[in-house]
Amino acid sequence: MAGFLDRAKEQAQSALNQGKQKVDDVQQQRAGNDLLKKLGAAYYAERRGSGTPDITQQALSALEAHIDAHGDGFLRG
Repeated sequence: MAGFLDRAKEQAQSALNQGKQKVDDVQQQRAGNDLLKKLGAAYYAERRGSGTPDITQQALSALEAHIDAHGDGFLRG
């Protein structure tokens, strides 16, 4: 009986870890999408004359830092 409970506990822990990983992945994708959106808005504002190259560069740097840390999977949709 103890072996059965140990296996059930391991399976439950594995499922929990997979769930946590999926949540982390979704959060990182959302963060990447938000940074990409901010870059687009900064670029648009710059082109329209209401933004600055510095703000666009800051948005680009933030996006690149996110990609370096978490990959670019969010860019593929």
